[in-house]
Amino acid sequence: MKKYIHLCYLVLGVLLLSGCKVDNGESLNAVGSSAMQPLVEAAGEQYSGENFGKFINVQGGGSGTGLSQVQSGAVEIGNSDLFAEEKTGINAKELIDHKVAVVGTTPIVNKEVGLTDISLSDLKQVFTGKVTNWKEIGGNDLDIVIINRASGSGSRQTFEAAVLKGEQAVKSQEQESTGMVRQIVSTTPGAISYVAFSYVTDEVHALSIDKIKGTDQNVMINKWPIWSYEHMYTKGKPTGLTAEFLDYMLSDEIQQKVVPQLGYIPVDKMEIERHSDGEITSVSK
Repeated sequence: MKKYIHLCYLVLGVLLLSGCKVDNGESLNAVGSSAMQPLVEAAGEQYSGENFGKFINVQGGGSGTGLSQVQSGAVEIGNSDLFAEEKTGINAKELIDHKVAVVGTTPIVNKEVGLTDISLSDLKQVFTGKVTNWKEIGGNDLDIVIINRASGSGSRQTFEAAVLKGEQAVKSQEQESTGMVRQIVSTTPGAISYVAFSYVTDEVHALSIDKIKGTDQNVMINKWPIWSYEHMYTKGKPTGLTAEFLDYMLSDEIQQKVVPQLGYIPVDKMEIERHSDGEITSVSK
C-alpha cells in the first residue's frame, strides 16, 4: 500500500512538472433584469447540464444595469425588460436585440387590503399619491404603503408607462429585487407593488384591472396593458458560447417547455407586436 501511495505521488509530481493544466471550461455572464432572472437561470442550468464544461453565470441588478454593463463590455449578455432605445445613456446602435420571451406584470397587494380588482384610474391615483387609504376605493381601512422598484428597473418603467402615462410616482420605498418586493408586500399590511406573473405566489393577492385578469392569453392580444419583451442584448454579433446559448434560449426545448412552465410567454405566441417607439401592430400568422 505504501509503495502504491508513493507511486501516485510520483505520477502527480511528474504531471505538475510537465505543466499539465486543468481545463476550467468556458463561461459567460448574463446580467440585468430580475424579472427574467428565473428564466435565464433555469435555461443556463439546463444548458450547462447538457454541455459539460460550459457555464452560464446569471445575476440580477435591473435592466439599466444589464444594458450599461453589456454596452461597456463588462458582460457578454445584458438582460432587459426594456428596448435599449428606451434607456437614457444607452447607444442602441451598438447593441443587438435578442427577444427570448414576453412577461406580463401585475399589481400585487397584501392580503389584508381587501381588494381583488382595481380600476386603471384608481391604480394610477394610488401610485401618484392621490389616494392614500384603501377605504377610499373600496378596500379596508388601511394606509397605502407603496413598494416601488428602483429607478433603473425595467419593470418599473413598463409599469409606469402603462399605468401612470407620464405622471410622476409619489416618493416611496424602493427595492432592487423583485423577490424582496414580494416579501415586503406579503408582510406589510396595506402594501402594494407590482411583479412579473412568474413571481406571483399565495403570499400575496394579484389584482385584476377593470375586471380583466392578468393572464398570458390577455397579454397575447394586448387586453392586459402591463407587459414587456424579455430582451437579451449583446454588443455586436454574438460568437462562441454566447451565440450557442442564445440559440439554446430560442430552441423548442426552452420556448415550448421552460418558458411557459416558469410563467413567461413564448414570443411566437403573441398576436400583436410592440415596437421600441411604443407602436402596436398585429402579427401576421
